[in-house]
Amino acid sequence: MRICGIELTGNDAVVCLLDKDDGLFNLPDSRTRKLTLKKGHTREDLLAFQKELVQFLGDYKVQRVVIKERLQKGKFAGGAISFKLEATIQLIPADYEVELLSATQIKSILAANPLPVHFADTGLKQFQEAAFLTAYAGHFKD
Repeated sequence: MRICGIELTGNDAVVCLLDKDDGLFNLPDSRTRKLTLKKGHTREDLLAFQKELVQFLGDYKVQRVVIKERLQKGKFAGGAISFKLEATIQLIPADYEVELLSATQIKSILAANPLPVHFADTGLKQFQEAAFLTAYAGHFKD
C-alpha cells in the first residue's frame, strides 16, 4: 500500500510517499516535496490547492493519505491557515482514504515499531522528516 504522509506548516503541505509491499518499505521517487497554498486563501485558492494535491496523489497511485494532526491549543498550536489546509485535504474525493494521526499516536507507534533505517539514510530532505514519520506510522495504524 502506498501512503502519502503530510505535515502542515504555514501555507505548505510537506509530503512524503512511502510504499510497503510484502513487509518491505520503499521510498518512491517524487518530483514534489511540498504543495503551497497561495497567499490569498480564497475559496478558489483552496480548490486549486486541493486539485493540485489530487493530481499528485493520482500521479503516484497513492491509496491512503495520513496527516499529522495539528494541535488546537497551547504553545505549538496550529495556525488558522493550517486548519484550512487540513480540512481541504480531508474533503478530497472519496477515492482516497484520509486520516489524522496525532503526535502522541505517531510516537506510540514508533515506540512499538522502530524505524528500520536512520532518517539520514533515506535520502529525503530534513524538512520531510515529520511527513516521513507520519507515513511510516500510517502503515502500522491498523
